[in-house]
Amino acid sequence: MERYHSFNSYMKERFGGKVYKLALDAGMTCPNRDGTLGTGGCIFCAGGAGEFSEKDCGDLQTQIERAKARIRAKTDAEKFIAYFQSYTNTYAPAERLEALFFPVADLPEIEAVSVATRPDCLGGDVLDVLERLRKKKPLFVELGLQTIHEESARLIRRGYPLSVYERAVKDLNGIGAEVVTHVILGLPRESAEMMEETVRYVGRSGARGIKLQLLHVLAGTELQKMYERGEFSVLSADEYIGVLCRMVEALPPEIVVHRLTGDAPRRLLVAPAWSADKKRVLNAIRAEFERRNVIQGKTCQ
Repeated sequence: MERYHSFNSYMKERFGGKVYKLALDAGMTCPNRDGTLGTGGCIFCAGGAGEFSEKDCGDLQTQIERAKARIRAKTDAEKFIAYFQSYTNTYAPAERLEALFFPVADLPEIEAVSVATRPDCLGGDVLDVLERLRKKKPLFVELGLQTIHEESARLIRRGYPLSVYERAVKDLNGIGAEVVTHVILGLPRESAEMMEETVRYVGRSGARGIKLQLLHVLAGTELQKMYERGEFSVLSADEYIGVLCRMVEALPPEIVVHRLTGDAPRRLLVAPAWSADKKRVLNAIRAEFERRNVIQGKTCQ
């Protein structure tokens, strides 16, 4: 029995079987990097979260075929989500977004489209494109909130206040998109109570899903400099798993948990070292969910 409403179970409910994500790079940048808001990006960002996506080669169809081939080398996958992952995927003129998204949505093997972006990059023209896209295929829009605490938001250089996220969720719900909110667990100076406040807020914000992400310290980031100066400590495996189960228990049962931890490129990972073995981490998470179920007589929902 699952201890939460998982992404895999939701995909089976929604599309009648397992669905695989094709992680794509649309060649975008970010207002926190191109000088609009800043030039260094968020302090934890080493590459726009696109390390595991197919690289931009100037031909999106080629990217898709490469991504499908990678997945089919291990599975007999037939159903896919086109996941525009790297950087801010609505940070372009509406005409370019339409030219990117619509042909992909028309592919028969694409069950849905997922677009990762920032809440402050959803102007009226962009929302119009997304609304028309949603009429072609189910649409997920992933928003990088990370925390509701303004001091933490300033520290990580997020670049927008909570009110901007709230407006984005309202607008996206208005066009029928499903909002998936990213939250980082283990940010510097945040207690477990602060993390839980963020998760509970997301649960009532209008988001339909959540991605819970362990804080990774990556090489070449401002976060690495802070870590090496001793300004904060990363969570141990036991600490993270305990916090994670607490966060899952804080969520409404209808919220879909799209992620329980996350990946970091081994070549860039500075800390925590234990997170490099994702399979072992996920097994430990499942074991803790089972233990809590025995002790508490309840599921982690």
